[in-house]
Amino acid sequence: MTPKRCVTLLTDYGLEDGFVAACHGVIASICPPARIIDITHLVPPGDVRRGAAIMAQTVPYLPAGVHVAVIDPGVGTRRRAVAIAAGERVFVGPDNGVLWWAAAAPGMRAYELTDQKLWLDPVSATFHGRDIFAPVAAHIAAGHDVATVGAEIDPAGLIRLPEPVHAVRQGVAEGEVVTVDRFGNVQLSITGADLEEIGARWGGTLMVTLGRQSIRMPYGETFGSVRPGELVAYADATGQVSLAVNAGNAAQRLGLPPGAHVRLAVAP
Repeated sequence: MTPKRCVTLLTDYGLEDGFVAACHGVIASICPPARIIDITHLVPPGDVRRGAAIMAQTVPYLPAGVHVAVIDPGVGTRRRAVAIAAGERVFVGPDNGVLWWAAAAPGMRAYELTDQKLWLDPVSATFHGRDIFAPVAAHIAAGHDVATVGAEIDPAGLIRLPEPVHAVRQGVAEGEVVTVDRFGNVQLSITGADLEEIGARWGGTLMVTLGRQSIRMPYGETFGSVRPGELVAYADATGQVSLAVNAGNAAQRLGLPPGAHVRLAVAP
């Protein structure tokens, strides 16, 4: 198998402890030429959905390689550890949905990590990122055939997160909050193309419905389309519609957590 020298890491480990460094060390010890890219280690603890969204939105801009995601509240339980081969990429992590949005592709193949020769020994019951996922990823990066990491499993049986609510009908785009970033920008499952479909244009005004509350909001190209402290809707770098406050925090202003339902229409 051709070596995949790039290994990426996404976790909820934070940066205060040595967890991330331990994973780096394991990968570097097994595959010294590996280039390690940290996607983030600041996913809120146990937030599988946030980790899945970040992984799916980031992987298209990363080199082909091995992509490890460890948001693993079920560590040490009977949940499976898996590798998913999708084209030139291999995804490694717990089978809890964190990999699915990024890995799902025609022709994908999935394997349960059962070859313990590829793991560290002993294996901690609470640190599979260091003892299972990192070493397996490193071996694959070094050229180990992903098809031999363990028993092949049917991808249809992998855990999937529910797809975000998304619909366009009768001049209204409906969706939900997918993520809230560190700036408080609220990313929706509605796309810029959806707004074009309902007739919205930059410089216009949207009617944003949040539960029983409706707010008129400018639809701009960027934060600077409005004055500091004002709300704005815009299409972000992924093509998703986000709600923001110029130099402020829209999530706090609007009280919108991930999963909250939102409707957008062109304001009369």
